[in-house]
Order: sequence, then structure tokens, then C-alpha cells
Amino acid sequence: MDNRPDERDDAKSKIKVLAEKNSPLLIKTFKLSAPLFCSKLVLRQPKLVRTELIFCIYLKLNYSTKEIAKFLNVSPKAIQNRKNRLRKKLNIDSSLDLYQWFDSL
Repeated sequence: MDNRPDERDDAKSKIKVLAEKNSPLLIKTFKLSAPLFCSKLVLRQPKLVRTELIFCIYLKLNYSTKEIAKFLNVSPKAIQNRKNRLRKKLNIDSSLDLYQWFDSL
């Protein structure tokens, strides 16, 4: 992918549309756009399953708990529980902001 700003914006817009539709193409498209992110996650935790990787993408895209719950058609409490399980699985300290952690990855 070329690194021109307009192409990056187009790719990010496409990814956001796929995320909001909970599309099965989200992972594939996101990996093409940000291959290092997915690689770093898998290096940190090789046992991440597909649904967890998708959830990580939502967090990387900075969607709120309520937005993610809406996209996945679950309760905000279910999303909060997923965040807690993901913290444990990735060994992210509870004192760290989850969104900042994903942003820095």
C-alpha cells in the first residue's frame, strides 16, 4: 500500500465500514493495511483466536464499549468482560489504559 495520506484515509474508511458491519473481511483487510499490528499481537500471544483478534482490531480502531457492543449485537457488559479476559490473556496491567496500549502497539 502506498503511504500517501489520501490512500491511507481510504483504507481506514473501508476498514471502519467493515468493522461497523462486523464483516468477515475485516481481518483480511486490516492485515493488509496494518500487518505489523497483527504480527506483534500474535508474537505476544500466539494462542489468540480469530474472535479475539477481531476484538483487538475494534480496540485499535478506538471504538467505545457501547459501539463495539452495538456492532457485535451484545451487551456492553459482555464487551467489558471481553476486555478483562483480553487483558489477562495479553498480560496487560490493569493500571494501563487499554486503548493507549493498543495504540502504541
